[in-house]
Amino acid sequence: MDEYIERLKDGSLKLYALEKELPPAEAVRVRRAFIEGETHTALTGVGSFSIDIDRVVKRNIENMIGTVQVPLGVAGPLRVKGEYADGSYYLPLATTEGALVASVNRGCSLITRAGGADVRIMRDGMTRAPVFAARDVGHAHGVAAWVDEHIEDIRRAAESTTKHGKFLDAATYVAGTSVYVRLEFDTKDAMGMNMVTIAGQKVGELIERETGARLIALSGNMCTDKKPAAINLVRGRGKTVVAGVRLTDAMIADLLKTDADTLAEANYRKNLVGSARAASLGFNAHAANVVAAMFIACGQDPAHVVEGSSAITTVDRVDGGVYVSVTLPSLPVGTVGGGTGIDTQRECLTMLGVAGGGDPPGTHAKAFAEIVAAGVLAGELSLLGALAAQHLARAHQEHGRG
Repeated sequence: MDEYIERLKDGSLKLYALEKELPPAEAVRVRRAFIEGETHTALTGVGSFSIDIDRVVKRNIENMIGTVQVPLGVAGPLRVKGEYADGSYYLPLATTEGALVASVNRGCSLITRAGGADVRIMRDGMTRAPVFAARDVGHAHGVAAWVDEHIEDIRRAAESTTKHGKFLDAATYVAGTSVYVRLEFDTKDAMGMNMVTIAGQKVGELIERETGARLIALSGNMCTDKKPAAINLVRGRGKTVVAGVRLTDAMIADLLKTDADTLAEANYRKNLVGSARAASLGFNAHAANVVAAMFIACGQDPAHVVEGSSAITTVDRVDGGVYVSVTLPSLPVGTVGGGTGIDTQRECLTMLGVAGGGDPPGTHAKAFAEIVAAGVLAGELSLLGALAAQHLARAHQEHGRG
């Protein structure tokens, strides 16, 4: 080990090159020892882990020195009545926020007592939007027209790059001499970013060749990937999922310690009016908490919490109670690829019965999306109830102590 550390110090060996000379496990150990010396920090905890190093250094991480562990809790059982997920589930939630799992657990109990959450996927399509430079406005108009008139050519080019994905649509947007082509794909059980990126490159080259417009960037930010964007709320990105449940007055009083009118007003003034006044793209109480906790536990890309948390929570006053729903317009999830194959994350997906590819393809990712949406609904119900009953601060004092 000393020989490699000395070479790292004198610059003759780069951190990223260790795996070229050593087996992955040894490369990680040497790199960690070097960083310990350089930073004067003992990384004992970082160096304690159980995941398969060989797999993650090939697929998930560069310059690996270890892992950061996040506590994992469970909430449930949660009754879900979806088209793809139909049963009772224990939700794996990876978080460091005290009170979160307890809160979601309360929401799960309420939904299950009410007979379960009805969940439906309204739309499913992953996007990539290359941007092209036209010569002038007339040329930009012509490029957009060419795309509209040659959808089948675009389909053939896109689908030539994958055995699994299916091309769905191409929508054009023009700003001056910039032409954006928002490509949409059915990526089955994969979240699909790699798939649509490779297909997008092929389509971009086709459009450039046939129209004379210059392909400037494979992603022109009209996708929109990992950024708050109204287009994702309107047109969706990934899965667009809606979950709802009807609660009686007795259930609200017993489990949430409030009443229907107070619950509805809290949602109206906080999630709807408050969010509108703040010009927020999220009209919800804390959807990001549940999305992030399930994403981390189940090997999703945590950066997609940006899109996934832009949810809308509604509380409709109905005879004898309320009907509460959450709409997640942009939930990018998958059960194959990315971090879903890491040992611990795959175990969490297995808990939910959705690990790996579904039969038929795409059903596992859809089932997972329905479960996540039902979990978000549970979290929204519990927090709204705590706010309506003026119990939020007390809950954090009990469960979220420093």
